[in-house]
Amino acid sequence: METLTFHSLVARPVVLKLRRPVKARIATMTDWPVILIDLRTEEGITGRAYLEPYIVKSMRYLVPALRDFGEMLKGRTVAPGELYEIARKSLHFTGYGGLAMIAVSGLDMAAWDALARAANMPLCVLLGGSVGPVKSYNSNGLWLNEPAAVAGEALELRDEGGFSALKLRMGRDDPGEDMAAHAAVRNALGDGVELMVDFNQGLDLAEAMRRCHMIDDLGLAWIEEPIVYDDFDGFAKLTADLKTPIQIGENFYGPRDLHMALQKRACDLVMPDFMRIGGVTGWLRAAAIAGAAGVPMSSHLYPEVAAHVMRVTETAHWLEWQDWADPILQQPYDVRDGDVHIPNTPGLGLEWKEDVVAANAVEL
Repeated sequence: METLTFHSLVARPVVLKLRRPVKARIATMTDWPVILIDLRTEEGITGRAYLEPYIVKSMRYLVPALRDFGEMLKGRTVAPGELYEIARKSLHFTGYGGLAMIAVSGLDMAAWDALARAANMPLCVLLGGSVGPVKSYNSNGLWLNEPAAVAGEALELRDEGGFSALKLRMGRDDPGEDMAAHAAVRNALGDGVELMVDFNQGLDLAEAMRRCHMIDDLGLAWIEEPIVYDDFDGFAKLTADLKTPIQIGENFYGPRDLHMALQKRACDLVMPDFMRIGGVTGWLRAAAIAGAAGVPMSSHLYPEVAAHVMRVTETAHWLEWQDWADPILQQPYDVRDGDVHIPNTPGLGLEWKEDVVAANAVEL
């Protein structure tokens, strides 16, 4: 494998329309921001990745940070572990979490893609694994809409890729409506589909205790983030008090957050997000901690990256399938029989659909 030399980094902001708008307890979203990242090397290899930072205006801060990395790293060897540390330390005085970590994560994912492309192998193979299927659940809908509409959408989501598991959102003002939505979905799907429930951090601890007990006998795969993400003490109380596994982790900013959550016994399951955990480098470090603790580890968003790293994750559990970036991809990943199938192509196999990118590009 040839050594790669960092030439430049191009970060392009686009805004896509969501086919199924997000309607959660804490936010409603119809627009989906995506930052396309192209890490160009002197040797002609380009590593590609993207970020999905939720809030359109956040791109005003992330895109300049990524471009600054491009200037700072010019001429350096593309060694993801080293670039990760250099980029993090360059923003040390602003803190290691938040937007700083998100920018570092985007750089890291693109660097790993470049390395795998240079080696002419899929990223999972470069990491010591093999190309194969990855168990996934569909997370593209089931927001806080009317129970009948949610039930109909559940059938669509199941059939989009032969899924055996779906994520249902809860957090309506009336908990009885949440129960009605679950009943409608379960009646529509029958017993052959697993359900995960996500409250999207919408409850305080007292309300979470009450509501989670209401659903504790429903046979759910997990209850996700009922309270604000950083209240590990509150999560520890819920975890100790409930039979249903508690799932957290999409808001871990780096592997140490995962370690701290496990130390506090704040959860039964973890599901890091690639833009917050630290990209591929951060995930691998976090996966070692989860593996040592024997804690099942699922992914959050970024299914293309997730599919590769889940193949080398000791306690790999569920991949969250979310196709919101598909419009900009020339060849989205294939989902069949509930599995995401990794293409046998170098790197992540991401190529941009430039006409769609141009049509949805925004000025910051």
